[in-house]
Amino acid sequence: MQQKDTRDPIKNEADNGVGNSVGTVAMARTPDPHRGQRQFFINVADNDFLKLLSLRPCTGWGYAVFGKVTDGMDVVEKIKGVRTTSRSGHQDVPAEDV
Repeated sequence: MQQKDTRDPIKNEADNGVGNSVGTVAMARTPDPHRGQRQFFINVADNDFLKLLSLRPCTGWGYAVFGKVTDGMDVVEKIKGVRTTSRSGHQDVPAEDV
């Protein structure tokens, strides 16, 4: 997979009051909660376990929701059905670029 240049990492805004519910778009990140840059995910289920638990280091920063699929959820459902694998320490990574 070819990676594009990115801008500086962004501040984790998981305290924005928006939960990781079906159809929301959230920022992926490293273990450092403020290192999100270019990867995101679309929640295909209600993922309450991804919510902010605390603003203290290593205590549950959560994943910041910054958008919502408003049209085309059928496409998301098709993407959800592709074969996945484990890669670079991550699970459920699409086996081929989507």
